[in-house]
Amino acid sequence: MTDTIERVFRAYDVRGIYGKDLTEEVAEVIGKAFGTYLEEGETIIVGRDVRLSGEPLQKALMEGIRSTGCNVIDVGVLPTPIFYFSIIHYEADGGVMVTASHNPAEWNGFKFCLEKGVMLAEGLGLEKVKEIALTKRFRSGGKGRVERREDAVKVYSDFILGKINVERRLKVAIDAGNGACSGVASRLFKKAGVDVIALNDEPDGRFPAHKPEPTEETLRDLVKVVVEEEADFGIGYDGDGDRAVFIDDQGRTIPGDIALIIMARHYLKDKPGTVVYDVSCSMAVEEAIREMGGRPLVSRVGRAYLTNTIRRENAVLGGELSGHL
Repeated sequence: MTDTIERVFRAYDVRGIYGKDLTEEVAEVIGKAFGTYLEEGETIIVGRDVRLSGEPLQKALMEGIRSTGCNVIDVGVLPTPIFYFSIIHYEADGGVMVTASHNPAEWNGFKFCLEKGVMLAEGLGLEKVKEIALTKRFRSGGKGRVERREDAVKVYSDFILGKINVERRLKVAIDAGNGACSGVASRLFKKAGVDVIALNDEPDGRFPAHKPEPTEETLRDLVKVVVEEEADFGIGYDGDGDRAVFIDDQGRTIPGDIALIIMARHYLKDKPGTVVYDVSCSMAVEEAIREMGGRPLVSRVGRAYLTNTIRRENAVLGGELSGHL
């Protein structure tokens, strides 16, 4: 198993092909390692995306976590951003999201967080979880509790709806790609008073419509719908919903750094402050943020590094060229 652990641990998360590298046995070992990394009696949120392997891997992972004396709150299938929100809302001490993000359907993996959604990555604690998994120096104690929460998506939706005000009627096309945002994003937009055209809005872990990654190739149908239906814009999500690619009303893809500038214009208008962006973004980001009275701050590439920089600097917004916002 040592070779398998070495293969599946990456810079930001754990990923592998289900049944080959990532099995229930490996998931349980990783659950034991993460539970040991935290303190006995602490509570860990566990969620998953729509992949067919998600349920058995989640079950094995939770067994491993509970064997170390940690408690589990199972939030079920949901987008990764709502998983992060749930860690804060339920005042948990950490969390694991079962997902392989934009990878093909046969892949799966784990993303790890500490309290308040602080993400683990190489150099930020993930290497310690890996070391525990390799040495198998697991803590043993009384078995932790498991609690199922069905309301995570509703709690998040209510929170968001309480924060936004759509000033004019909009028409938005959404391609959820049969991923974790299926039925979630479209419903939220509708409740906000937006006219929604939903594509591939049924969750399906096989991702039958296209690959679970929003690219020029996979979003062709979305572009076509935006133009033909005269939508104000379109949104394409990846498999776990933590990346979004925007299409303008002319059917053109808006680069991630330009989307960040557009959002920064809104946020900095009411709350001048720091905007964090990764080194892949163009110089236009720094120039635009300064012109808007904000403080631009560069982060290394990787969502974990970006989000942790946002928290450390108390930034108003952050984003990557890849579409993580």
